[in-house]
Amino acid sequence: MTRCTTLPELLSAGNDNAPAVGAPGLPDLNYKGLRGHIVHTVAALNSFGIGRNDRVAIVLRNGPEMGTAFIAVACGATAAPLNPAYRTDEFEFYLSDLHARALIVEAGSDTPAVAVAEKRDIAVIDLIPTPQLGAGTFDLKLRGATRHGIGGYNKLGGWAQADDIALILHTSGTTSRPKIVPLSQRNVAVSAGSIAESLQFTDADRGLNIMPLFHIHGLIAGLLAPFSAGAYVCCTPGFNALKFFGWMDEAKPTWYTAVPTMHQTILTRADKNQGIIAKYPLRFLRSSSSSMPTQVIRELEETFKAPLIEAYGMTEAAHQMCSNPLPPKQRKPGSVGIAAGPEVAIMDESGKILPPNSTGEIVIRGANVTAGYENNPKANAENFINGWFRTGDQGVMDSGGYVTITGRLKEIINRGGEKISPREVDEVLMDHPAVLQVVTFGIPHDKLGEEVGAVIVLREGRQATEREVRDFAATRLADFKVPKKILFMAEIPKGATGKLQRIGLAQKLGLA
Repeated sequence: MTRCTTLPELLSAGNDNAPAVGAPGLPDLNYKGLRGHIVHTVAALNSFGIGRNDRVAIVLRNGPEMGTAFIAVACGATAAPLNPAYRTDEFEFYLSDLHARALIVEAGSDTPAVAVAEKRDIAVIDLIPTPQLGAGTFDLKLRGATRHGIGGYNKLGGWAQADDIALILHTSGTTSRPKIVPLSQRNVAVSAGSIAESLQFTDADRGLNIMPLFHIHGLIAGLLAPFSAGAYVCCTPGFNALKFFGWMDEAKPTWYTAVPTMHQTILTRADKNQGIIAKYPLRFLRSSSSSMPTQVIRELEETFKAPLIEAYGMTEAAHQMCSNPLPPKQRKPGSVGIAAGPEVAIMDESGKILPPNSTGEIVIRGANVTAGYENNPKANAENFINGWFRTGDQGVMDSGGYVTITGRLKEIINRGGEKISPREVDEVLMDHPAVLQVVTFGIPHDKLGEEVGAVIVLREGRQATEREVRDFAATRLADFKVPKKILFMAEIPKGATGKLQRIGLAQKLGLA
């Protein structure tokens, strides 16, 4: 199968009159309208002096304008979406680190990013939504157009080419300074095509995007993969469990993708919305960005009467690396599936590729993998070996090619020399009838190095004590793996994208 190598090429798939972009309460934008809007937006950027490989930071609320702004900018320049919830100091870091030439914000927005941009002489571009012309349409207006803060014109106007940088994101930086990940047009277009192939997208599919659009999961799997097949995407304002089923009723989706914590929250409201679930049967549900407990997979599949497709991705791979296949092929609960994009292998510490059923580091290589971190030779030397990218995840691949992640190498708890996978402890605690959600993590210990801790969210109407949960775990786990500290909370502490964050959790909770 021939893969697209640029976003303009990828977006040529949809039929002119087919719906492309939607949003709750707004008229749909068809593919002819989407393509015309992109042409209009790239021309506007070029008229401002912004062209290929110029970095344009985008600070917008989740929704259709954020989705189409990302795509349009990436078709003619380099898109750098940022979390709109960042504070001034964070914008100072990211806008400086990115070397942004311009910043797109919604007209009238009070984001602190504007003051930071003006201080740094970064051009500010106001986005003015035009919802009457279809979801995701807008005009762009350069602020202070008479001044020359944009720093001269980029002669490379028009459409981006395969080796141009389409998207630039930072790693989460839980253990170190965030690293810049540049992703080329080829990286993102190939990745989107791989996802579309593994999920068998057609132009009849309708996606309900609830993922944040400043994160690789939502951008590639939520938007670009379905667009590569001429499918429809409804862009919501972001995840809201209270509105999810109302949006489902309006958007009539055939699928959605989310992180495990979102799926689990949706489950808590599913009983009251069985009519909507039955009215709009899903072809599949997809989960990525962190591991899904097998108990939750089973419950989701029973509730929606559809397969849950667990996938494995990361920013450096332009999202997807592995995915469980759709029926009738085998899905293995607890596994992230087979290679679905790049080549995937298991490597030992010396760089040797290991045979099936061996535990080691998961490594990848392929057209969707970044060529390297920007201005970070140390990270590149550490993370690339013999042409392979080291994911930092520990795992095992069986003889059928199915990969199971046994832990994030940096998340493995080292208790007095005993290595403990927090995922293994999660799986056991999730079997307790009162437990709804759990995250196991390491707590610094002056003698052992680390001790095992866990945060638990209880099911509604259920109760359990720390002693009861520990006694339950002790029947299934070796003593050294049983959490010594259990905290009961109303919700699991999460990062900006909804992912569980084990690293740094002890500090965040005041346990270190």
